[in-house]
Amino acid sequence: MNDMTPVRSHRSTGNGDGPLNISRRGFLGGAAALVLSVTVPVGRARAQSAATPGSRVSAFLEIRPDSTVLFRSAFIEGGQGIFTAMAQIVGEELDVDPVNFTVEGAPPGPDYLLTAGGRFTGGSMSVRMSYETMRKLGASARQMLLQAAAARLRLSISELSTEPGRVVHAASGRAIPYGEIADAAAALSVPTNVVLRDRADFRWIGKPVARLDGREKSTGRAQYAIDLRVDGMLHAAVQHSLRLGGEPGALTNEAEIQAMPGVHSIHRLPGAVAVVADSWWRARRAVEALQVTWTEPAAATPRAMPADFSSETHKAMLKSTPGDGVAFEQEGDAAGALAGAARIVEATYDAPYVVHGQLEPPSATARWNADGTLELWIPNQAPEMFQAEAAKVAGIEPDKVIIHSPMLGGFFGRHFLYQTANPFPQAKAAGRPVKLIWSREEEFLRDTLRPMGVARFRAGLDGDGLPVALDAVAVGEGPTGRWFGRQPDKVDSSAVEGIAGKLYAIANRRVGQVHVDDPAIIGFWRSVGHSMNDFFYETFFDEMADAGQQDPYELRLRLLADSPRHSNLLQAVADLAGGWKRGPFAAEDGSRRARGVAMASPFGSEVATIAEVSLRNGEVVVHQVWVAIDPGSIVNPAIIEAQVNSAVALGLSSALLEEVVYVDGMPQARNFDGYPILPPDRMPRVHVRIVESGAPMGGIGEPGLPGVPPAVVNAASVLTGQRIRSLPLSKLDLKGVEG
Repeated sequence: MNDMTPVRSHRSTGNGDGPLNISRRGFLGGAAALVLSVTVPVGRARAQSAATPGSRVSAFLEIRPDSTVLFRSAFIEGGQGIFTAMAQIVGEELDVDPVNFTVEGAPPGPDYLLTAGGRFTGGSMSVRMSYETMRKLGASARQMLLQAAAARLRLSISELSTEPGRVVHAASGRAIPYGEIADAAAALSVPTNVVLRDRADFRWIGKPVARLDGREKSTGRAQYAIDLRVDGMLHAAVQHSLRLGGEPGALTNEAEIQAMPGVHSIHRLPGAVAVVADSWWRARRAVEALQVTWTEPAAATPRAMPADFSSETHKAMLKSTPGDGVAFEQEGDAAGALAGAARIVEATYDAPYVVHGQLEPPSATARWNADGTLELWIPNQAPEMFQAEAAKVAGIEPDKVIIHSPMLGGFFGRHFLYQTANPFPQAKAAGRPVKLIWSREEEFLRDTLRPMGVARFRAGLDGDGLPVALDAVAVGEGPTGRWFGRQPDKVDSSAVEGIAGKLYAIANRRVGQVHVDDPAIIGFWRSVGHSMNDFFYETFFDEMADAGQQDPYELRLRLLADSPRHSNLLQAVADLAGGWKRGPFAAEDGSRRARGVAMASPFGSEVATIAEVSLRNGEVVVHQVWVAIDPGSIVNPAIIEAQVNSAVALGLSSALLEEVVYVDGMPQARNFDGYPILPPDRMPRVHVRIVESGAPMGGIGEPGLPGVPPAVVNAASVLTGQRIRSLPLSKLDLKGVEG
């Protein structure tokens, strides 16, 4: 990859095209394996063209001689349980116990474009958008195995059935393990029509099957991108310009750094410098000691961070930006109803920048092979996108780029193809393979941020205190428009999701957006716009209820009377919490507590949340959180509960503590000591109830988060006696407030 021009380098030694020196299966081939698959060498797996993505059995399944199954998942495992869910779905129809699956990320290719003609692990899309396709894939493979068995036994398929891992002829008691007929099955055409198992007969779908990756993770054997090694590789570390847009100028102690033990070479990169060495620790020590004079960006430099930028002034600018913006949602006549309302309620809310803060730091390993291909091991959630971009950077065709997608050590939207926030363009070959890892400090400096957001609300109440109109304007920029393009006359849905689309029966309403460019590099964050917009809307809802002297839970229930799915869910969370009581009330330990409630409709699922809090030593203490979630239908209830727990933790962390502060164009926190996240001793008890309404399947990874901040804030506002309109709560001075 071409623009890592050495400043000075030692002579390269070693073979740059050595094999992977990692403990993986030697891809089963030749006479040693009977596979329902295509046999290819390690590192060269390429998907072939498929008429319909997800239909070519051999692209996904490999049945081994012992009848265990290798499944290539179109979606990347990042802790959300996708590999296990895929094994359950495919295994249900294939008739193989999920415990006998090995699952790995699939290479780029048209077979795996299962999300609206593309491939992207995110948006809580993976299971719900591939569920039927993966069931059909498993059923097709089972049918092929039955055909192969029928030919071998000289019987009709109608005389055969399957048990987990084998074809059975009940009349004679004969059985053939899948592994014995996988070769013959692989030679058959994939059936066009298959019968799927009846839901009443499910054995694994809908059951709390144990995580397939749990043992390896708990014993430290799971391999992430930072763990992988390639023979003969060097290690690289980088130092970035403190302000985005700066470029390296003079290197005043270059000779001294070059002479440090193990240093191989020093490199100038766009916006950064790198040191390559024989170990990462030596590379990091050297690059951090490198004295760099950074030049200021030229006037036309895209996305250069202004030297005077601060998050505080940006927030003030957003709050003072006038206008109603472009309408995204309009029902009835909001302006007219507001003009005739008995009372008007107004409020403006804001939420800060936050980082992703995943535990695994970004990394990339690059190797040029003798055949002219470029091989990359990179954490990512969109292999085809990364393949295309890497090809562009390297100046080669995309099919010359081999992408490996290891398990992710944290997700949250961090591993999208973000400008300036991915290390793989920096991992250039220096005559040998190179593994680059960003230090925690460099990650905090170059992470993409959840955008800063502001929302203005106006509600009109009638004489009985009931809402007759609602007008909301989101001010700022959404990540979808940033990365997929924005049309000036249209609203970016990611900027208003969680404000628009609410099902409360308010007859007259309007939701709009005033677009304001965000100087920071913004990105997707767990639950995207919902993560702050549901906080804005659901806390304003309580403010509106108080103004009309209505109980906020009862008002929600009243306004959802025509939506049984939502009213049932709201009642379910209250039942889970032992009944609704707002408070303040005295708990058994003598503390003064209150409860808050919130609803959210993210990613095709519906969620109701109640939080119970108190105040102690000037801080908000969250004791319990109850979540009722309706994803329509489910694959694994244990994974759902785990995902809701993790989403609650992240929602609490963002509500209570997290905030990126910029001063002079630079983030002030460069590690977790300056950016606190929720510690274990502040994690409350979480109670989860899954409600299957039978609606179309919704997402799981993100929906548990958006209701948490507003439920906590609504409860805290009861105790403080004043509305809280800004996050995080750690900014508030609550000392002396009764708790």
